[in-house]
Amino acid sequence: MTTVVFADLVGSTSMFERLGDETASRFVTQIVSVLSRTFEQHHGRVVKLLGDGLFAVFSNAGDALAACVSIQKRLEEKPVHAGGDGAPVQFQMGIDSGDVVEIDGDCFGDTVNSSARLADLAGAAQILTTENVWSALLPGQKALLRSMGPMYLRGRAESSHVYRVEWQTGRDEDATVVRRSLFSELPEAFLDLKFGDRTVRLAAKSNSKISIGRAADAALTLNDPRVSRTHATMEWRGGHFILCDASTYGTWVYVGNQSEAVVLRRTDCFLVGSGLIVPGCERSDDKAPLISYSIKT
Repeated sequence: MTTVVFADLVGSTSMFERLGDETASRFVTQIVSVLSRTFEQHHGRVVKLLGDGLFAVFSNAGDALAACVSIQKRLEEKPVHAGGDGAPVQFQMGIDSGDVVEIDGDCFGDTVNSSARLADLAGAAQILTTENVWSALLPGQKALLRSMGPMYLRGRAESSHVYRVEWQTGRDEDATVVRRSLFSELPEAFLDLKFGDRTVRLAAKSNSKISIGRAADAALTLNDPRVSRTHATMEWRGGHFILCDASTYGTWVYVGNQSEAVVLRRTDCFLVGSGLIVPGCERSDDKAPLISYSIKT
């Protein structure tokens, strides 16, 4: 079994616009080279550079996880700024384990595709992984993983059980609330959605779904071209409130006070605590349709 890691630079498009192609390319090459050396130090092999990222393979899942955590901690402890200003450099990472086909040094297969999809789904400075990796880790590393539940990764017919790697120390109360919510079923709860002066409620343990979108019969109707007719649905499933994106442009979910969103594109996620749901765009976009949500007991 091979473990595959995808690491993508966050915000590379805006970096190239700000610095220009030549300067940005030189900077990205330097930072990716540093990542390559870290992967190699953890017994990995860099298969390919991807412009603003790379992917690597490992024979041991624990080594792959340790390499990713090492990179994220290094960037947090010693922030790197492109061109000396702007936001610090951050990477989003995906890890999966499984069968890989190698041809002339390149790697192919479902595990490679899954790792890339996980990196796309991850927020800045996040590492997402799967049940396959969790099963191969030692107990000490398993303790770093927090379940996000089953998600449908783009291009896959079956759901994957996704985990987030909690590599940072001193997690805030939002993270604590997330952990409590993910691992204990709420005895009685309600999901409240508010958009402008409109509020809708979904009760736990009900068999119904509520939807948001442009359709007139949606629970929250949003007149915005970035929003699909049936953009997303919410339901109570498996002891949790689940948001399922069904849109063209995706859904951004901001949990608590976290600045980075979980971006859903035809995938699911748990709704925990309180936060924002933004269909079709990031919350910083012009006239973004901001839906606040909260789970009440």
